[in-house]
Amino acid sequence: MPYCSEQSFRSQFEFLQRQFLQDGGLPLSDVLSRETVQQALDTVEVAWNERVYTPIVTLWIFLGQVLSADHSCRHAVARFLAHRVSRGETRCSSRTGAYCQARKRLPEQFFSTIARLVGKALEDRSQDEWLWKGRHVYLFDGTTVLMPDTEANQEAYPQTWNQKAGAGLPLARIGAIFSLSCGVILDLATAKYAGKGQGEVSLLHKLSDMFSEGDVLLADALMCNWRVLQSLQQRGVDTVTRINKALRTPDFRLGERLGKEDHIVMWKKPTMRNVDHETYRSMPAFIRVRETRIRIEQPGFRTKVMVVVTTLLDSEEFTKEDLAALYRERWNNEVCQAGYTERSHLYLEAA
Repeated sequence: MPYCSEQSFRSQFEFLQRQFLQDGGLPLSDVLSRETVQQALDTVEVAWNERVYTPIVTLWIFLGQVLSADHSCRHAVARFLAHRVSRGETRCSSRTGAYCQARKRLPEQFFSTIARLVGKALEDRSQDEWLWKGRHVYLFDGTTVLMPDTEANQEAYPQTWNQKAGAGLPLARIGAIFSLSCGVILDLATAKYAGKGQGEVSLLHKLSDMFSEGDVLLADALMCNWRVLQSLQQRGVDTVTRINKALRTPDFRLGERLGKEDHIVMWKKPTMRNVDHETYRSMPAFIRVRETRIRIEQPGFRTKVMVVVTTLLDSEEFTKEDLAALYRERWNNEVCQAGYTERSHLYLEAA
């Protein structure tokens, strides 16, 4: 075991649970369990001694730092120091060096494991009335984040080819899967900003193992391509997205008519340069896809028109109104992305 003793672990976890989860008033005390923390600690491959900034204490300070309005290390350490003094414990240094070093010793996997386990615990507790027609809906979206200009960051996330050497900060691409029912991030993937296999579609493929049969993916127009829809449909996962106008233009005169500007069409398999011949031949020649034009009318605003593409083909169970209301939920994802980006910056900085 990389941590010192069962008794020490128990006392430190009780400290984390009591001071941050309960006294802090956050609804995490029953999902950030002892088992979750211990499983995350198993990812730490370095031993640590009994010191002030143990992994659990460092986690507590880091969570407070991310959630605080002041994200500075100085504020985080001052908050921890005040806590120690209030409990009559030995006063430690107010310098941030020891905390920053302790945080650097914890690998990125430690934080990502905790995030995934807590997210899964929250999603598993979703009530039936939170689901969409009895189904779990997951949102996928991507963004970019700037990081400190260090050698390690430059090596992991190099500058793009059209940037001058030494100009600009390291830039990473992030893709995340959110739960529509409770809003929690369930999984996260990072990549370089540019290069083969570094785009948002590639990040989605990396995260797709978390989907189960019957789930629904709600995504933007970038995910509206033949391979994404086919690979998920093959696993029993449906997709709701917006048509990618750069790839195709809908023609509602064709296909199987379901209603006004609502039809099922056959999408032909395109040429794929990044797929080997055997895999390409194993894919079907066509997939059935539903296209429906939706008009969004809101008093005082200009009417907006969009075409939703989905593999939910039953127009009686999934009406146009149902699809319009579901796609509107993507705006919740867009609104929260600013805070998500800011917290992702600190998440990557801790790696």
